[in-house]
Amino acid sequence: MKHAAVTIDGPAGSGKSTIARQVADRLGFVYLDTGALYRAAALAVDEAGADSTDGDACAEVVRRAGIGLEHGRVSMGGRDVTEAIRSHRISSLSSQIAVHPQVRDALLDLQRSFREKSPLVAEGRDTGSVVFPDADVKIYIDASAQERARRRHRELVSKGVDISYEKVLNDLKERDQRDATRSIAPLVVPQHAVVVDTTHLRIGEVISKVLKVVQDKLAD
Repeated sequence: MKHAAVTIDGPAGSGKSTIARQVADRLGFVYLDTGALYRAAALAVDEAGADSTDGDACAEVVRRAGIGLEHGRVSMGGRDVTEAIRSHRISSLSSQIAVHPQVRDALLDLQRSFREKSPLVAEGRDTGSVVFPDADVKIYIDASAQERARRRHRELVSKGVDISYEKVLNDLKERDQRDATRSIAPLVVPQHAVVVDTTHLRIGEVISKVLKVVQDKLAD
């Protein structure tokens, strides 16, 4: 059985994770952080010492990793890796391995399986275009590169990471380029998606705006 699905896509640092989590909580839906699954895959590849440029090797590692997601906690082979996958290095590596169609295929069935269990809000970069193209509601969250880098830098510094704003901005621009130009599932605005630019909006304003869109569409 397919339950209701809301997808929230957007580039790195757009605020989509916070928005998706809050919207899922307000609706009583499961929150599916697809980016966390890719970061877990990256951690598996990193720990296995696999070549990140070898799609087949990466996919084999991912299939054997035993990646899971429950109640907001990410596991790998029964081990909680929720905090371990949040490092800047693993986040960057996840973007590198995501260009491989073999890796995306290895994670696709896992992502779709969550919809068989309960209504969900899925957040990522291709949830509305590839993972759930038939989603009931599609949202695309955007913001300027400078604003996204500012938010990400502030988050990293608050966690004690010693990194410059310029480094974060450059990494983010490189990631945007990779995400937008990869041959498999590039970052695009999904068909029929409602675009919300958060550059000059407070998080509460964005959540209210997205909730209204979702509730109106689900009521149709």
